[in-house]
Amino acid sequence: MTEFIRDHGSNHKEVRLPHGQLHVFANDEVFSALDHKVYQMADNNLRIPRNVYMSYTPDAHVGIGTCIGTTAVWDLKDGFVSPSIVGSDIGCGMRVHLTPLRKEDIQDKQLRREIIEAIERYVPTNERASSQYKDIRLEDVVTEGLYGLPKRYVPDAYTPKKTRSFTHVEHAKFSFNTDYLDEIPDKMWARAWGQLGTLGGGNHFIEIQSVIIQEENRHIAEKWGLFDGQVVVMIHSGSRAWGGMLGPRYTRDFKKAMELWGVGTPDPNLVYAPINTEQGQRYLNLMYSALNYAVTNRHMIAYGVREGLKDVFGSEFEMPVLYDLMHNYALKEPHRNRGMLVHRKGTTRALPPGHPLNSPAYKETGHPALIPGSMGTSSYIMVGKKEGEKNFYSICHGAGRVRSRRATKETVTVDQFSQSLKVGTEDEILVNQRTLASILDECPQAYKDVDQIIDSVVGANLASVVAQCRPMAVVKGV
Repeated sequence: MTEFIRDHGSNHKEVRLPHGQLHVFANDEVFSALDHKVYQMADNNLRIPRNVYMSYTPDAHVGIGTCIGTTAVWDLKDGFVSPSIVGSDIGCGMRVHLTPLRKEDIQDKQLRREIIEAIERYVPTNERASSQYKDIRLEDVVTEGLYGLPKRYVPDAYTPKKTRSFTHVEHAKFSFNTDYLDEIPDKMWARAWGQLGTLGGGNHFIEIQSVIIQEENRHIAEKWGLFDGQVVVMIHSGSRAWGGMLGPRYTRDFKKAMELWGVGTPDPNLVYAPINTEQGQRYLNLMYSALNYAVTNRHMIAYGVREGLKDVFGSEFEMPVLYDLMHNYALKEPHRNRGMLVHRKGTTRALPPGHPLNSPAYKETGHPALIPGSMGTSSYIMVGKKEGEKNFYSICHGAGRVRSRRATKETVTVDQFSQSLKVGTEDEILVNQRTLASILDECPQAYKDVDQIIDSVVGANLASVVAQCRPMAVVKGV
């Protein structure tokens, strides 16, 4: 199916497929390991008319309808929107908080166990667990984002000039036509209200990490408040039931419309509609409501972590946000002197210094691009480069799965997982789950080598590493 057009060098290859061009950003080792199915999936996506650009980041792997690791772009005037190229967990993303702690402060394993237990008191990790924040109005959250929260849940709300909670995020609020909310059934409102501030299962996590600064970007790290040996908190979660229920609901609507229009692709899970149709506008507006829910959900998870750490380290303990961003969405962005709809499914926006879309707090340096590793491996904090324009400023969103959950359980043993977590040593990465067997499908062996993924991104001149973050303790949802 594939035919090379050109190797652009710098880990950038352009591939001709029957229905269009695919750009792939990966080093030779990662590129050679890509499954043929990812190219079939790309070709299906390229059947959607008037595509402006499509690419894979090195963590690309097969998903539902579209590969995770996809950036796909259409012109706002005559282009298309695809829920399949947004993903089911709309607004899923990352968040990092700074602490004053150093690695040696929490080296003691018993103390780290206390930290895990304290966090679990405030952040529900069971999929069936209910939100502790019943006084938050869900309508305010989905319409106003972080601005819809009562002040008591925004630690810096009483110091307006220092309100990092609103300024150190990719977006604190998305505006949209709220009339579309009238179409949401009552059961969806009830379920989503009960999940605000909960972690969720799968690959979602809260991780306590220690920082190693990259010398070449030490000046940026210092401006961001990072230092060697610092303990930070990384959070990965999304829009929970709110986004999870939107996807299937509007996928059905798109399928019906596509049948009426007489269009389709070989993959029944790939759906799309013109941006300016009723189906396209309904989906985009309700997608923005899910993005509001997602950023607020991560904020409330962080609020719970903060309360737990106060129990351990005292009532004066604070952990300001470094940044919050998403990696599953479709955003209206200016590119090539015109408006574009940029779909990112499992890709992270990494804007360079001076880019106008940076939040004011990061205009000078570029914003932190937060890239999680797999459980037991390092995560990375990166910053975008000007050369990233060639990929619409998209980089990877993590390591990317190399095995399905079922295949992982069939091929990886608990002992191998245990060794990855250094169980029994002073450097053991502590996990909240009582048995590793219960989260075996999230072991490092289920994922690509994150260092190879980062090498691919750096070698492609899309971004550079500011800090490496090594895990010390992990809270997983089940």
